[in-house]
Formats: sequence, C-alpha cells, structure tokens
Amino acid sequence: MDTLGKRPVISLYTDGAAKGNPGPGGYGVVLKCGDMRKEMSEGFVLTTNNRMELLAVIKGLEAIRWSNAEVEVYSDSTYVVNSVRKGWLDKWVARDWAKVRNPDLWKRFLPLYRSHRVNFNWIKGHAGHPENERCDALAVAAYGQPSLGHDDIYEEQSE
Repeated sequence: MDTLGKRPVISLYTDGAAKGNPGPGGYGVVLKCGDMRKEMSEGFVLTTNNRMELLAVIKGLEAIRWSNAEVEVYSDSTYVVNSVRKGWLDKWVARDWAKVRNPDLWKRFLPLYRSHRVNFNWIKGHAGHPENERCDALAVAAYGQPSLGHDDIYEEQSE
C-alpha cells in the first residue's frame, strides 16, 4: 500500500529502442500493481531511442486508471531519469521549451507526471534485471513487426 494506505504502489518498468537511431524504433512497458501485471509495446517506422524511452514512460502513466497514484518508474535511460531528477525539465518549462529536444513528448508527459506521485529510478540496462530485460525484448520485437506506426511529429521534423 502507498503511504496513505489506500492503493498499492505501481511499479512501471520501461525501455525504448531504435535500430539505426534514427531508424525503426519501439517501446516496451511492464506495469505491476499488486497481483496485476500488464505489458505494452508499439513500434514505429522512424524515430529515435530517446523518443521511445520517453514514450514508454508516457504510455505507462497513461495506462494508470486513477489519479494521484504512487508510481515507481524504473528506466535505464539517463536522458529520461536525469531530466526529471536533476531538474532539467523544470528549466525547460521556464525557458518555454527553447532548444529542447522532443518538446512534444515532454509536454505530453508533464500533466501525467503532475497527476501522480512519481519517483524515477535508474537501473543499468542489459544487466539481467528481469523486467528491464522484458521491456527491452518488447521494444525490439515491436519495431521488428511488419506493420509499424508513424511517429508523425518526429517524421515531420526530419524532412
């Protein structure tokens, strides 16, 4: 249970990957809450690994069905974890997103982050952590599918 004694803590494991970077990419998510476990993934024709790392967190937070949840995020992305833990995100907001990569995703992330009590934990990738390994496998399998989605904003910016 969380510190309020009402709902269990949600563990959100995430990973993103891109082949070529930029190239085909995907994300993988494992959500755990009590006895519940949910896995999600999706692949895209053209994107970057950092976009997929962040999108994995966004998709995981979007899947939470109540507000003010206590969420422990586990990610091997220093880009995502440091952006929040080191206060970079606050500086980007204060600068009105000037010279920020992936502002579309950060703007999508911010209200989700603010609607919960989220703590970010960095874990070393490819080090045998079961959920991180599963997320990596989901992300790689997602971009290996024959039918991939489009990361429209990234593709438009890349033209």
